[in-house]
Amino acid sequence: MRKKHLLLVLVFFFSLLYSHAQLGQIIYKKTSVMIPMRDGVRLFTVILSPVNIDGNFPILMQRTPYGADIPIADDSVFLIQPNFPYYNMAVEGYIFVRQDIRGKYKSEGTMEIHSPLIHLTRKGTVDESTDTYDAIDWLIKKIPHNNGKAGLVGISYPGWLALVGAVDPHPALKASSEQACMSDLFLGDDFHHNGAFRLSYGMEYSYEVEYGKGDSEFPFAQFDLYDWYRQLGSLAHVDEKYFHGKIPTWNHFVAHPNYDSFWKSNSPLNYVRYPEIPMLHVGGYFDQEDMQGPQLMYEHMEKLDSFHRNYIILGPWNHGGWARGKGDSLGKISFENKTGEYFQQLQKKWFDYWLKGTGDGHFDEATCFQTGSNQWKTYESWPPKEAEHRNLYFGAAHHASFEKPAQATGSESYQSDPAKPVPYRTQPIEATYGPGSRWRTWHVDDQGFAYSRPDVLSFSTDTLTEDLTVTGRILAHLFASTTGTDADWIVKLIDEYPDYYQPNFLMSGYMLPVAMEVFRGRFRKSFEHPSPLIPGKPEEYLVNLHQINHTFRKGHRIIIQVQSTWFPVIDRNPQKYIPNIFQAKDIDFIKAEETVYFNASYPSHIELPVMK
Repeated sequence: MRKKHLLLVLVFFFSLLYSHAQLGQIIYKKTSVMIPMRDGVRLFTVILSPVNIDGNFPILMQRTPYGADIPIADDSVFLIQPNFPYYNMAVEGYIFVRQDIRGKYKSEGTMEIHSPLIHLTRKGTVDESTDTYDAIDWLIKKIPHNNGKAGLVGISYPGWLALVGAVDPHPALKASSEQACMSDLFLGDDFHHNGAFRLSYGMEYSYEVEYGKGDSEFPFAQFDLYDWYRQLGSLAHVDEKYFHGKIPTWNHFVAHPNYDSFWKSNSPLNYVRYPEIPMLHVGGYFDQEDMQGPQLMYEHMEKLDSFHRNYIILGPWNHGGWARGKGDSLGKISFENKTGEYFQQLQKKWFDYWLKGTGDGHFDEATCFQTGSNQWKTYESWPPKEAEHRNLYFGAAHHASFEKPAQATGSESYQSDPAKPVPYRTQPIEATYGPGSRWRTWHVDDQGFAYSRPDVLSFSTDTLTEDLTVTGRILAHLFASTTGTDADWIVKLIDEYPDYYQPNFLMSGYMLPVAMEVFRGRFRKSFEHPSPLIPGKPEEYLVNLHQINHTFRKGHRIIIQVQSTWFPVIDRNPQKYIPNIFQAKDIDFIKAEETVYFNASYPSHIELPVMK
């Protein structure tokens, strides 16, 4: 009876697979295994294999600290749905692999955030590169119906894993796409920007990842965290009141306040040299976490790309926004274009060629969406060499123009009070990944809320009489002084919509930030060896606002904003030089008068790469 029943089940199952195949529906099967690494540690791995497609298929692998398992029983089958990641690839047959890195979720071992690669210089050691190698070796040998080729892909931390997994690669690893990976955790991306500490993100994320094997949200007792962080006071209170030495990454923040050997050794700019396999870098102009990583890693690897296998795609996205949904808008900003779907087709073309051998293998060096004009552009180099650099100068009466100031004097001052910091977005400021959080869209938030504050300076151009396209790296030359001995400088480049915007009157006067960045004054001469500012002395601060591709449209205005607090995304500078801000006392925080100069001797300006 049992044998007959099993036979009927099998007949029904295979008839079901056949009917789904006839309908164009694709069925996958899930299995999970513990894959041994060379040191004996086993890593939990989920394998999703196509069932009703004939042939041998490549392996596309993602390694993650965020949980590899999916809520489907082992050895069960399921229909691939359009909301499945990499759906357009799945329907043509790929083997998808997800793996918990060591020390996270169901994998064995211990984990520490972004540990550098060490196996090439220290014999017998393991790192994320060796774990990737060992995993691919096992998968190629054990998974039925694979074609002997593997690729890596990932966003954010998994993007960094895709980057470092392509170092000293397994012979079967043929291509990788790092997406929104971090580059240097002191100079830019997740934890610091130009030496300024990213307080809310750095504290909440390190707790989330390192408090336990799973994800742990910090137990805030209130929804709006602006006052919570303000009342926290000095950064010294974080460990004293909450972490108690148990969060390794926070301990590193405290122990390494400057750009020392710890941060340098942890930067992939120092341990990833060139693309050993084809590499596709993907990033977003409005990425609230890792905007700089793909830009810097592409530029860094391009210098030694003698085999022409280094490429970049940039779009109007927040963190990972290209991988989900249409990508036709972000917050209130419409792109009039399904940028996410467009990217997903480019991604498929990329992996199909390297892992399946289909397609012509022609890939544009740089594919970059242009905001404002809302169209895709391709370039033979990135940033494009044909851009002409023009200086947009600060001026008297809060005016900005392309004319260099000729007057001998000219400046504007404001008082910066650490007790009343400028919020980085409108309140409430929710927990980074808490309920109702607007963290994912704050990079396109209307900056009008800061425009009228007395501790924010704004300089505006006349209404543009023709379109102005800016493509490439934006660099601010800020001449400023302070009555304190340290200061932060936040510079924003803003596209202001017309006072009455006919296409959508709700966007009238909207101040869209197209580039924003912070610079901690103590590092003006050296990130390795900070030094106090001299009260009242004008100095030049070079603030890299990263790369954009944006058209300021006719009828719009360009606005430059300058401020000295950006809270709590950036910690409060005491404005009194303290060798280690993480050890500052509450009484060290003082008010200061900040002065921005715009005259012949100190011509503050923003360098714009303008396309003709």
